[in-house]
Formats: sequence, structure tokens, C-alpha cells
Amino acid sequence: MTARSPLRTRASVAAGRVTAWLSRKSGLGSGGMIGGRVTLKLDPQALRRLGRERTVLLVTGTNGKTTTSLMLARSVEALAEVAHNSEGANMPDGVLSALARRPSAPYAVLEVDETYVPWVAEQVDPAVLVLLNLSRDQLDRVGEVRSLERDLRAAIAKMENTHVVANCDDVLVTSAASAAANPVWVGTVRRWTDDSTSCPRCGGPIVQEGRQWRSDCGLVRPEPAWQLEGNEVRTPDGSSVALDLRLPGDANRSNAAMALAAANCVGVSPDTATGRLTSITDIGGRYRTVRRGEHAVRLMLAKNPAGWAETLHVLEKDAPVVVAVNAHEADGRDMSWLWDVRFEELRGRKVIAAGERCADLAVRLRYAEVDYTMQADPVAAIDAVRPGGVDLVANYTAFRDLLGRLPNDN
Repeated sequence: MTARSPLRTRASVAAGRVTAWLSRKSGLGSGGMIGGRVTLKLDPQALRRLGRERTVLLVTGTNGKTTTSLMLARSVEALAEVAHNSEGANMPDGVLSALARRPSAPYAVLEVDETYVPWVAEQVDPAVLVLLNLSRDQLDRVGEVRSLERDLRAAIAKMENTHVVANCDDVLVTSAASAAANPVWVGTVRRWTDDSTSCPRCGGPIVQEGRQWRSDCGLVRPEPAWQLEGNEVRTPDGSSVALDLRLPGDANRSNAAMALAAANCVGVSPDTATGRLTSITDIGGRYRTVRRGEHAVRLMLAKNPAGWAETLHVLEKDAPVVVAVNAHEADGRDMSWLWDVRFEELRGRKVIAAGERCADLAVRLRYAEVDYTMQADPVAAIDAVRPGGVDLVANYTAFRDLLGRLPNDN
């Protein structure tokens, strides 16, 4: 925040910082949301005033926002200081708090909940918008994903000076990003395609032929300027850079490809960016391995069918699996998404259904013909399996609660 900021904005930010500090001191939370909420209440123009004084890069999508934004922030830090909502508070309150914490940072990398992208983008006029994927998630809060695509498409059409870095292997993302004046297409690896069986423009079927896809109305997979190929990313000049990630799975390699393309839009070379990604070992505790007694517990987060499609492919083949599911507001109270997860792939494994909604999960596992037991407390579920490695997969609030109960040391 510079001296040009009005007195009202400076006072509002100060009040938000005090509120955030009080929240942390009283143990009520990190303060990222409440601090921003107070600031916006006192000055509704605060986000516009704080955001438009710097180069802003927004990251959105149903899955991978926190991972990709961290990768992008690390890359852009090669240029200068970066404001970043690293704790994942991606509503407007959290976005504002991130800007207020680093008032002099010339760059900002902000993950934004996809439903708020039109409003946030209007406020901060982003240099870059990263579109990862669009799939069903929290139907009770977000609504139908095709309606979301239309809202994003309309917002992108207004972004005359924004580089829109988009996943061309996601049909809904491609439809939305095709409205951009400056699209940057990235080819990735994706397993979840159930939300892209029909065209969002004409309603006709999507025809898939290898990597290519098309619809009858002319919506087709664009030729990517950047392409993930195994452990390498092919860049627009035809060369390739190797990914040396310490995070598992195709989803994280795809996130890295998106981050490289976005960082390049603001002047970070692919070689510089890849070198800065090797230090990332976990994302807010995700993929971290912790010790509990005689167990080595690997922590993973999966909150919807698209996330589970990737998670199922990085589970250890012989390790027991504890699945913890809650249904708080932050998770989405609608539990129908469980029926779109291919839990059948867990047949033959030792599986424990845990979390506040373990009974709902147990019903789904029964229909998937998975042999399971129930233990509502995820920590007790860990203790109930044989000594050794355990994969623990939790949705949002179940994961957050576990981080507070398990040790932080590896």
C-alpha cells in the first residue's frame, strides 16, 4: 500500500490487521478471512485500490488452485517480492488480506474461488488469469458447472489486456477461455472427463480422438503452445524443460506446466521457474508423511470426483487407506459427489471409512463392493491398522482438522 492510497483504505487495512491478530491470538483461526472481511466492510474499494498498484496473476479452477498458485508464486519471486494467499483463503476476504500483508510487493499471485473470479478480476485488472479445470464441486454452493463456465466466459470477454493461460484438454475451460483476447493454451494430462461429455456451447457430443477432441459446432481442442510430455514440458519455441518435482502424480506435473506458462507471461523463463519448483515438498500439509506411533501416515486431500480420479493413481498399492469425509459449509453439504468417485478401484484394499459423514461413505463403499470398516475418528482409524505405511485421504475440513492433531515433523 503506497502513500497514494486514501486515508480510508489505510485505516481499513490497519483495522483488518488488528482483527486478524486478535483472531490468531485467541486461537479462532489464521485471521486471513476475518481481517479481509473487516477491511472490505470499512472500505468496499480496498481491493481495487490495493490490487491495481501491482502486477496481479490470478489462479482459478475446481482443482489445483493452491498447488499451482504456490508454484507460480515461487517462480515469480525470481523477479521481486510477491503477495500470495498461500494458506488457501481464496474468497475476496482472503484475497484482500494477502494484498494487505505485503503492501509493497510489486507482484501478487492470488488463488481465487472460481465463482468470485468475475468480481475479483474487475477489481484488480489481472495481467494473467490461469484456468486449470472446471468440474462438479459443492453443488449446494457453486451450482451447475456449465452455468459457471458461462459466467467465466462473459468475464473473460471483458479482459482485453489479460493473458488467459488455459488448459486446452478441459472442454469447459476451453469454451470459457476462447473468449480471451490473448489465450495461452497448455496441454496437460487429465483423467476426469465426465463433465465434458457434451459441448457447453451446442449441447452435442464431444468426440475424443487420442489427445484431440471436437464438437459439432466447431469447438475444438486448440493447438497448445505449452505441452506436458511425461516429466518434461515442451515450450513455445520447441525446446523442452525437465520437471524435477517432489510432488507425486500427473496432476501436479500438469499444475507445474500451467505455472511455467503463466510465469513466462510476466518474464520468468522456464528454466528459472523449474529450478524454483524443486523445493516444494508439500502443499499446506498435503503429501506430507508424518509419524504416529508405529505408522508412517501420508496425508492427501481429495474433495471431489476430479480430485479423487488423480488421488487414486498415487495411492501406495499395499498400504491401508483411511478415507475421512465431512460435510461442513467449506466442504459443501451435498454428499452426492461420493457416487461419482470410482471407489471400485479400492477393492481388495484395507479401507476404513472415517470422518463425520463416514456412514454416507460406508454406503458408497458397500455399493462399490469394497471391504471396509467404520471408525468416525480418523486418528483412531490410523491406530486401528497394522504398523507401517498408511494413506490418509480427507476432504477439506477433515484434512484441516487432522493437521491440528498430527505431528508436523516428517
